[in-house]
Amino acid sequence: MLFSISKGLFSVLRVSRCCLSPQPVEQPIFSTRAHVFQIDPATKRNWLPASKHAVTVSFFYDASRSVYRIISVGGTKAIINSTITPNMTFTKTSQKFGQWADSRANTVYGLGFSTEQQLQQFAEQFKEVKEAARLAREKSQERFELANPGLNIAAPQLSQELSEDRHSPPLLTVNGPGEEKLFRSRSAEVELTAEKERVKKMLSEGSMCELNLEAELFTLQDSNAKLVAALQEANSSVEQWKKQLAEYQEETDRLRDQVAELEAQLGGPAAGQPGKEELSRSLEELETLLRAKEQEIQNLQCSKTDVGELEKEKEEVMERLEDLERRNTELESRVQSTEKTLATNRKEQEQAGVEVQRIIGVLDVKIGDLKGLRESLAKLVK
Repeated sequence: MLFSISKGLFSVLRVSRCCLSPQPVEQPIFSTRAHVFQIDPATKRNWLPASKHAVTVSFFYDASRSVYRIISVGGTKAIINSTITPNMTFTKTSQKFGQWADSRANTVYGLGFSTEQQLQQFAEQFKEVKEAARLAREKSQERFELANPGLNIAAPQLSQELSEDRHSPPLLTVNGPGEEKLFRSRSAEVELTAEKERVKKMLSEGSMCELNLEAELFTLQDSNAKLVAALQEANSSVEQWKKQLAEYQEETDRLRDQVAELEAQLGGPAAGQPGKEELSRSLEELETLLRAKEQEIQNLQCSKTDVGELEKEKEEVMERLEDLERRNTELESRVQSTEKTLATNRKEQEQAGVEVQRIIGVLDVKIGDLKGLRESLAKLVK
């Protein structure tokens, strides 16, 4: 009986493992941008930056497994892949920073937002998703119990038999059916333990493969979104140039019709030579402008292939800009410090000047006194 139950458990776990194979069924339900941090595994106190700049952090829902996750991709790897459970809590530690602990990943994630409003929106979304995960887990347990009533009945029987075998030694018979029953229960327990170990090993291998495939999937999705946005922008520019080109062509046709009408009214090209030359010049200018616009359209179409390079250049320029802003801040602080030092020196110089004037006055008085004393001595000598 125990061996049959272990085989049933193994088959159920094998079916669930097959259902866990990575399929692109997850849908984003909320996205924001933030700086990502992870707790230092050595000290458990300091934060280590997981991204050089703000990245997209999204809540995803897997309808096939009723699982909610927080995922963020930086470059070619997933820097956040956290499955939300009802036991998780998102804590706001400051006006623009929040954190939560993931026991499965054995780490603590931290997010730094640019505004307090973004932090509040993320916290509210985290609370809603946590509640949805709790409801999904309860429904999943109910469906599992309804779909497998035999396992629910067999589980207490199994625990009862194991507890009886564990706590009550076979003292009724020395040789006979009692020993055979004890041997069978112990062998079934050993086989059940071996089956559990095999299932754990297979599930761990499947989860590692799933994480790698999911990281590649979200990297491709991020790259695809960037390319789509760039292509849409380029296509909108091309459509604008096409509209302008059509307007210029209509203008050219209209001027040509006017030239033909003028020639027909004047009876020949000689009588209307000045107007024709002016119209010809206008036509040449319009044709030159049309050729220039066509060249620009071709350049825009060629620039579609350089979207990735433009994105890299944009990131480099943003990094340089941040570096320059940081240097500017340092220079401003130095200038303020220098101004304070200069003001202090000026105040000290003014105080020293006042002291020098006072000393000079005292010396003048002493010199006058000495001069009077000298005159008095001279009179006494005479």
